[in-house]
Amino acid sequence: MKIIQFYKNETQLIKKAAKQHRDAQQHLFDTHAPKMLSVCRQYIRDVHFAEEVMLSGFLKVFINLHTFKFEGSFEGWIRRIMIREAISFLRKEKKVFFTEDIQTYKEASWDHINTELEVEQIQELIDELSDGYRMVFVLYAIEGYKHQEIASMLGITESTSKTQLFKARKALQHKVNQQNNISNGTIKI
Repeated sequence: MKIIQFYKNETQLIKKAAKQHRDAQQHLFDTHAPKMLSVCRQYIRDVHFAEEVMLSGFLKVFINLHTFKFEGSFEGWIRRIMIREAISFLRKEKKVFFTEDIQTYKEASWDHINTELEVEQIQELIDELSDGYRMVFVLYAIEGYKHQEIASMLGITESTSKTQLFKARKALQHKVNQQNNISNGTIKI
């Protein structure tokens, strides 16, 4: 059986999709949807809502595809749209609350933890964080944004971003220690 290659490269595929070629759009969606669903899922606990956000994000991707300038990664461009869409969803649902503390925090206060937890278990622990903590933690620790960028995206101060990250890390550290104690048979409450 002979395989026919429809698209020689992603640039050609993106250009066709921008001209409303449905098969090219479908190919882009099929290629990027699994990863983008996981991006949305990092911000939104309920997978059904995460899927809705991903779909509305792809709608924005296809509407604005003509604005992609082929500078940098196409996947990164889509990822930024998905992140903004997830943040927008959480704001619209009024599920995000940021507490601003004057409390001092230390950047180096995060203890490195040895853990045997699987990725799914770690995601469950992240899901247990409040929406504000989780959002800042994911933007900083997973997506690699700086506090200034996070503050701008979320409409908060840099100090609030740092405080949220500090509290998220502290809460995660506590949860991981609890999980480790349970799995080691040394339950401490």
